[in-house]
Amino acid sequence: MLLGAAGRIPGDWRNITSELLAEVADEGFGALNIVVQDPTSMSTQDAARLKAMFEEAGVLIGQTNGAYGGGLVSPDPTEREAAIEFTRLMCGLTARLGSPNTYLRPGSLNPNGPWQPHPGNRSDEVFERLVDSSRKFCRAAEDEGVMVAVEGGAVSPLYSARRVRDFIKAVGSPALGFNQDPVNFVGSLEDAYDTTHFLAEFFDLTGEFTLGAHAKDFTVIDQLMVRFEEAEIGSGMLDHVAFLQGMQRVCPHGHVLIEHLPSDRYADAVVEYRKYASLAGIEWDNTTGENHGES
Repeated sequence: MLLGAAGRIPGDWRNITSELLAEVADEGFGALNIVVQDPTSMSTQDAARLKAMFEEAGVLIGQTNGAYGGGLVSPDPTEREAAIEFTRLMCGLTARLGSPNTYLRPGSLNPNGPWQPHPGNRSDEVFERLVDSSRKFCRAAEDEGVMVAVEGGAVSPLYSARRVRDFIKAVGSPALGFNQDPVNFVGSLEDAYDTTHFLAEFFDLTGEFTLGAHAKDFTVIDQLMVRFEEAEIGSGMLDHVAFLQGMQRVCPHGHVLIEHLPSDRYADAVVEYRKYASLAGIEWDNTTGENHGES
């Protein structure tokens, strides 16, 4: 597996410089994601220049992340078609960049954002709308020869491992896979207090579809009402050893991208995460994307 970062360089692709990529490499990352606000904004020349900068730094272009909202499940046909077209364009851009996959967020009916809760997100109507939208842009992914990595979370229409599996099977595209990000799915104290069991279910149900992963941590906040918050890796409750061993089993050539940290905290996160990798018997390979399990 390849250890990488998502969000290490804030903002979209225009903020990426040779100097910042050198910092990313020096911190021990072998891949970096690219955020795209508008896929039509990157010309062929821009893509070539970006690829050359990554190659010079010895960093692979990781997952592409399009900055669209929750429109894939919108009841408004115009809004939904705009989100579908955006994702089609991201597939073409991902192919030009040679990225392993492009990220797919399922969206939400909540107008405050695609990762906000709404009671309708768990309805069959929204699920079928997401399936229909995904079938349409997955045709573009198939034509471009790229993969689409869907993510989910407890507040989203894809709120469990089984729901993710049902979704991927319903879409039925060979271009659609899953981006493991288990912290997003923690929805109860039962999940939080036994993440080893929680992770096992995810890998059992979605392992065959896994394309890569995001890495972070979480904790339970001390208060009457149940509340979870993200935490820096190593200070929370996720069983990272079980997570890495699961990824080694189902996706040994994938990227694991550390995310959701201030830029100046990624270097420390690498040090911490390598401790878990050592316990899991994993040696990162930041050259080829492959790794070797130790006995």
